[in-house]
Amino acid sequence: MIVVSAASGALGRLVVAELRTRVPAGQVVAAVRDPERAADLANLGVEVRRGDYDDPASLRDAFAGADRLLLISSPELDTGLRTRQHRAAIDAAVAEGVGRVAYTSFLGAGRAGDPMNAAHHATELALRDSGVGHTILRHPFYSDAFINPGLEAAVRSGTLTAATGGRGLNTATRADLAAAAAAVLTDDAHAGRAYDLTGPLWTYAQLAEALARVTGEPVAAVEADVSGPMGFLMGLARAGALERQTDDLRHVLGRPPTSLRQAVAGALGRPAADTLRT
Repeated sequence: MIVVSAASGALGRLVVAELRTRVPAGQVVAAVRDPERAADLANLGVEVRRGDYDDPASLRDAFAGADRLLLISSPELDTGLRTRQHRAAIDAAVAEGVGRVAYTSFLGAGRAGDPMNAAHHATELALRDSGVGHTILRHPFYSDAFINPGLEAAVRSGTLTAATGGRGLNTATRADLAAAAAAVLTDDAHAGRAYDLTGPLWTYAQLAEALARVTGEPVAAVEADVSGPMGFLMGLARAGALERQTDDLRHVLGRPPTSLRQAVAGALGRPAADTLRT
């Protein structure tokens, strides 16, 4: 049996749906904070159990009988609380005899000293020290944060604003990362591995070109100040922090990750027949 924690989140829902294409529904359990808000998961034929990272007893109940567990990282931003939540989940997995835990970490978390990755690093160490079998899935930032229906505004204006200095981004789509998680959960060949998952490197100039190719409208990328969370992410890109590339995602998926133009076509709901070839 495979349990997906935090299954009511965007990534968790995609993982559950992907698992349904690989194993019978009766072998999948969705662990969620509030089962009443997970009727869509129950409608997929999977069992829904309450599993709250802040309630260790509920985690043991949620993980009971599991052979595999996907521990999706908590959205909590406080490092101490997030680490405690993850350790509670690991303790529950050990207590219930879970055979292997796959954990959604973040790129760079294998090294100490990065405050942004402190909880992920601590969780990776806790998994190592727990003795439970595990697989580490270090994610990049989601492509979905950058490539989404909001790009229609750039198509209408003909201008795509960026503050990346032309540097590349190694994002991956949430759907690809969900498929990778499902592959890891259903294949013992991934036991004991740590994967640094990255999608195809892309720039905002290439994104503007993809928008133009997909929509048939002229779009140009221009550099300007960008504030807020997106400004922070673009600042990381401008510093060259998002350009690391590996073949791990392609290896786990057994196919190329979603291309930039495929992602654009999907985000804008445009026909993808032409985009699938490049």
